[in-house]
Amino acid sequence: MKTSTIYQKSIRSPDTGTLLKKGSNNKKLGFNIKSKKWRGSKLYSLTLVERETCPTSCHHWDDCYGNNMPFAHRFSTDGLETKLESEIETLLEKHPKGITIRLHVLGDFYSVDYVAFWEDMLFKHKNLTLFGYTARYEDPIGRRIAILNMRFNERCVIRFSRSEEYNGFSFAAEEGFEGASFTCPEQTNRIPSCADCGLCWTTEKTVKFLSH
Repeated sequence: MKTSTIYQKSIRSPDTGTLLKKGSNNKKLGFNIKSKKWRGSKLYSLTLVERETCPTSCHHWDDCYGNNMPFAHRFSTDGLETKLESEIETLLEKHPKGITIRLHVLGDFYSVDYVAFWEDMLFKHKNLTLFGYTARYEDPIGRRIAILNMRFNERCVIRFSRSEEYNGFSFAAEEGFEGASFTCPEQTNRIPSCADCGLCWTTEKTVKFLSH
């Protein structure tokens, strides 16, 4: 069974490059957030190593999105948090209206301490916002993510990757899900980017993604 990315040469140490990439480098993400919530914030993204940081329960373990991304730089976790903190502080000085970080283009929350790191960042920086998706759920990491969402509910929306309707938690479902949901507008070309849309962090309703 695969236990890491199939593109081993794409793995980078955090001290060898910029961790937080501008959303404008990825047309799906975009850069200037236009939704009413978090408007004016600038969108950045973080990419970790798929499978190494993910739970084996992820339903895309074998057909991971990363299998189609041979040129993406994936960052290892050794020294990650120290470098991230420095980059966050630098970017917030550059963008006084705030930054939004998309967690994680590839990879996932890999430890309870890592979730605690983001809790600390949100506590320290009032103009920092987070959104993303996680395959963690009924484990200590997933429970800590749920607490993070509740504690910073106006500035942190991490959806659980499960085909379920909103039940106090927000979810990201697979294409075949038939419950109450909306299909990602960027994937259906209704809206050009996440930054233009914002539904994933402005509504609690389950978002449904087309198969990739």
